[in-house]
Amino acid sequence: MTTPLMPPIAPPAGNPLAPDWAAPPFPPAKVLEGQWCRLEPIDPARHLDDIWAVNAGHEHIWDWMPAYPPNTKDEYRVLLETMATKAGIVPYAVIDKADGKAKGHLWIMEIRPEQGVFEVGYITYSPVLQRTRVATEAIHLVGEYGFSLGYRRYEWKCNNLNEPSKRAAQRFGFRFEGLFRQHMVVKGQNRDTAWFSILDAEWPTVSAAFRAWLAPENFDEAGRQKARLDSFRPGAA
Repeated sequence: MTTPLMPPIAPPAGNPLAPDWAAPPFPPAKVLEGQWCRLEPIDPARHLDDIWAVNAGHEHIWDWMPAYPPNTKDEYRVLLETMATKAGIVPYAVIDKADGKAKGHLWIMEIRPEQGVFEVGYITYSPVLQRTRVATEAIHLVGEYGFSLGYRRYEWKCNNLNEPSKRAAQRFGFRFEGLFRQHMVVKGQNRDTAWFSILDAEWPTVSAAFRAWLAPENFDEAGRQKARLDSFRPGAA
């Protein structure tokens, strides 16, 4: 007796793309201008002196990075030159507009135009840049740029043990999605990777909160915030 075939299982229902969505271009490397911050494509000849001046001697900022801290200015030059020529990323120097100096760097990376995905990563902020308006605005500028090109998903990933990075992601409005266990081996250590994202439909609300927080009237004469970033997002406690 012939066993009847089981009927095919219908694929799960998905959310159709907007009818006019098309894969965006790879992000061209260009200057991104903000109120407090400017992102400039990495240029070792222009940015090395400033970055070395604020990062030298602060090895702890490399604790969660895949690279080891450069021990000399020449080593840092090689690192920046490698970034500037690396395929598949858009590396930026983070410029503090108050004095025009580069005080850190980051990448637009994991860029997948056919899926509409981009990530901000390799964030290397000097101690003088951390917890400043400039540091926060840099993340906003990357998001504005990616979504303006037609990308659908803005990612943030970090080692699950890196609690400051996870707190920063949530402060910026990224949503925690889950954990990739034993995702990588970094510097001889296991890395479980925490994933966060902001989607294109969520970005207008997230971006509005960034703009409200970054407004000059949200800071006192000493540059201290009056209201927290997350307080400008609906549903904040």
